[in-house]
Amino acid sequence: MTNVSSPKAIAAALTDYWSPRVVGEVDDSYIKVAKVCGSLCWHSHDDEDELFLVLQGHLRIELEQAAAVELDEGEMFVVPKGVRHNPVAEQECLLMLIERKSTLHTGNVVTEQTRSLAEQLGTR
Repeated sequence: MTNVSSPKAIAAALTDYWSPRVVGEVDDSYIKVAKVCGSLCWHSHDDEDELFLVLQGHLRIELEQAAAVELDEGEMFVVPKGVRHNPVAEQECLLMLIERKSTLHTGNVVTEQTRSLAEQLGTR
């Protein structure tokens, strides 16, 4: 069975910022897309790495213990587990994320922007 999809088109069709949607899975990881603008929140994932790939636009990932990482379209960065970070997009940006299925949206922090796994899977 063949499932072809366009992560960029799916992300562009999202209506809410910072509300990732699961678009696939590989072994114990989810592939997610998101439309973002503004700042998410400072958080970390104690036991999981998090891959950010910019599909369109520009993303800055602020890191607590290092210089911020600037990503343009087609560029990716992996935030290592345990590293406090804050993703920021000055203008609308489309992302693909790859995270283990155990990864909580905003890690150890809960805000109004935090989305449950059910919301990310589109089941709620």
